[in-house]
Amino acid sequence: MALAVTSSSSSTAASTSFFSRFASSSDPKAPQIGSFKVPERPNGSSGVVNLTQRRSLVRRVNAEPQRRDSIVPLAATIATPEVSEKQDEEDYEQLARDLENASPLEIMDKALEKFGNDIAIAFSGAEDVALIEYAHLTGRPFRVFSLDTGRLNPETYRLFDDVEKRYGIHIEYMFPDAVEVQALVRTKGLFSFYEDGHQECCRVRKVRPLRRALKGLKAWITGQRKDQSPGTRSEIPVVQVDPVFEGMDGGIGSLVKWNPVANVKGNDIWTFLRTMNVPVNALHSQGYVSIGCEPCTRPVLPGQHEREGRWWWEDAKAKECGLHKGNIKQDAAQLNGNGVAHENGTATVADIFDTQNVVSLSRSGIENLAKSEERKEPWVVVLYAPWCQFCQAMEQSYVELADKLAGSGVKVGKFRADGEQKEYAKSELQLGSFPTILLFPKHSSRPIKYPSEKRDVDSLMAFVNALR
Repeated sequence: MALAVTSSSSSTAASTSFFSRFASSSDPKAPQIGSFKVPERPNGSSGVVNLTQRRSLVRRVNAEPQRRDSIVPLAATIATPEVSEKQDEEDYEQLARDLENASPLEIMDKALEKFGNDIAIAFSGAEDVALIEYAHLTGRPFRVFSLDTGRLNPETYRLFDDVEKRYGIHIEYMFPDAVEVQALVRTKGLFSFYEDGHQECCRVRKVRPLRRALKGLKAWITGQRKDQSPGTRSEIPVVQVDPVFEGMDGGIGSLVKWNPVANVKGNDIWTFLRTMNVPVNALHSQGYVSIGCEPCTRPVLPGQHEREGRWWWEDAKAKECGLHKGNIKQDAAQLNGNGVAHENGTATVADIFDTQNVVSLSRSGIENLAKSEERKEPWVVVLYAPWCQFCQAMEQSYVELADKLAGSGVKVGKFRADGEQKEYAKSELQLGSFPTILLFPKHSSRPIKYPSEKRDVDSLMAFVNALR
């Protein structure tokens, strides 16, 4: 406990000359770690306060009474002055508008000032280490917690250790319930998420531990950005009342969620990390951008969106684990700038791959093509959804492929496989995620699925030429 306090104090002092506004000891709103006054003993005497007494002065992330066996020890927290038990009512929508153009540092400072020891940073072991650097630069005490799912990469665990040493903190780790994990694995195996989706595993290993952690807080800080997933996170505010999880006071509306980097672009985050020489996950240098559990994360190729490296076997609308489902836009959220949402929840979306050399197949058309054992010519067909940003990203190369194959004896088609067509496409056409590209050979009934994530025209042409 004492080590965490001393180390954090010295590290914040190093930045006072550069960020004097935040660390000035004359600023009444910026309490210094290790300098807060310890209440007098009941008998009026003063002196050294032992560890047991100091524990009563510090709250911890996970404070559920019935789960005290999983509460992080006191040494895993940074001691901070208590905030008042009763938080003033505040219009967080208005506060979000007021802070919309504020810097991440200013937003972080506001969050820590307002909630003191009742707020903590959620750290995933990826580029959200920027949050910890911003908190450090404010000169205020701060707390950090992380969800250890038991399936993280070794590089992520090493980053946790590097971060703790750099900032003189102890990350408060939350673990899944052992009984729940045991039941899941014994019933469905270690890799069931490849077969029936990742939501069940994430619910056991991530969402429920997060729920327990947040029950001991009044606010939390996340690294969500609008550009991380345009289909699901494009309207994240910098601060909001959490629409899903509950805080220590209980009930919906009892927890505030801060997103200081909501308006920051990914490349700007990396410029900041390099400038400040912040430790980062070694996986980033291997092509990983968005990093989660080892079985569900892989590198992305140049030009691919960062979320394509997560749960790649599922379509773009499913690429959320449930930690931030309150920020997921529905229906119109999946549309691009050409989509128009209607009041009844339906939507009109501008189609893609719209060219004379790409044949649009109906349900009966794709069924006839799939059933035919003697086709007149081979076909290349993309299974797509026009709202999918990954489909939009490959539109130019697919249209160019169709132009090159025009008159070659190979037909190029498209089949919209979202909505009510999705189940058919999954069961009969090998749809895993959007886009899925199939080649229907001339003398074979079963289509061949394009196995690569490379969607440039040369790679697609090589695939066709190898099998035509």
